[in-house]
Amino acid sequence: MKRNLQFALRAVLLSVIAAASIAHAAEMKTGTPDLKMVGPLAFGPNGILFLGDPVSAKIVAVDTKDTKGSADSVSINLDGIDEKIAAMLGTTASDILINDLAVNPASGNAYLSVSRGRGPDGVPVVVKVGADGTISELSLENVTYSEATLPNPPDDAPGGRGNPRLDSITDLAFVEGRLFVAGLSNEEFGSKLRSMPFPFAEAGDGTSVEIYHGSHGRFETRSPIRTFAAYEIEKTPHLLAAYTCTPLVKIPVAMLKPGERIKGETIAELGNRNRPLDMIVYNKDGKDFVLMSNNSRGLMKISTDHMADVPAITERIPDKAGVEYETIESVKGVLQLDRLNADHALMLVQAESGAMMLSTMELP
Repeated sequence: MKRNLQFALRAVLLSVIAAASIAHAAEMKTGTPDLKMVGPLAFGPNGILFLGDPVSAKIVAVDTKDTKGSADSVSINLDGIDEKIAAMLGTTASDILINDLAVNPASGNAYLSVSRGRGPDGVPVVVKVGADGTISELSLENVTYSEATLPNPPDDAPGGRGNPRLDSITDLAFVEGRLFVAGLSNEEFGSKLRSMPFPFAEAGDGTSVEIYHGSHGRFETRSPIRTFAAYEIEKTPHLLAAYTCTPLVKIPVAMLKPGERIKGETIAELGNRNRPLDMIVYNKDGKDFVLMSNNSRGLMKISTDHMADVPAITERIPDKAGVEYETIESVKGVLQLDRLNADHALMLVQAESGAMMLSTMELP
């Protein structure tokens, strides 16, 4: 009953935000956005899809006009999704990269950001996967869109261990009328969180975030948030942010003020030599959990029970500490995930053979 009430209240809130977005439609324009890459994705209300372009260091909001349907009873299961997308684009699976996954709550359709070709010459593509399994390309020509460019991005310097520009945008989330953007800047305190109202005005300076990294035994200011999710702790809006190697940090939304430097509170160390990939928050049997995919430590189900009072980690941690979690041993190779509906998640999974699939899973 509690879960149903939460979703009913959320539906009302989204309808209010959707009405506001429609009222501001005049602030969007018609044309073809200039995109160098499509990386992180997030949906806002009324079919608005936010595209993160780390190479151009900008956010583009596109009206997909995809508002019919419902995610309540959707189940999407497609083997060889990479091969199917490659065939649609006239190439091979080895020549594409799937960068992110987002489910449109207005329709239940899934969207994938894809690079056709690898390296700096890759062509950005957005692919729509219908609830019936049909695959199509979302045309970005003559669409209704708006955009915001992020100030002070890292230098575009391919080569070596990686291009820092690709970390200018690492994750996105739309929450109650605002788009939250994580990534790096070229400033001394490089790790940034931006809270941007939509429709966009300007990106702003963002907030520099410092954290204590227990596995490394030091404070860090240039390690970017890899993935994050919004969650209320004791009725106070927070972002739960995960970093490489793998600290979990809580950050009060009220602290995110342009130009400020803040310290996030590390509430867990989930194991080093690991990169978090994606995370969602959900309710199961009256309790809230965080579900996080990782590149070397599987799928983690993290309890929220003691996030308000768990002692902050301020000293070196040799292995794991903080809030409790369990590993979902039955699920392997989850690269991306998003909430599909109240009881299910949609996952992009890579098998040991290298083949990829879209798979619907009941939330554990």
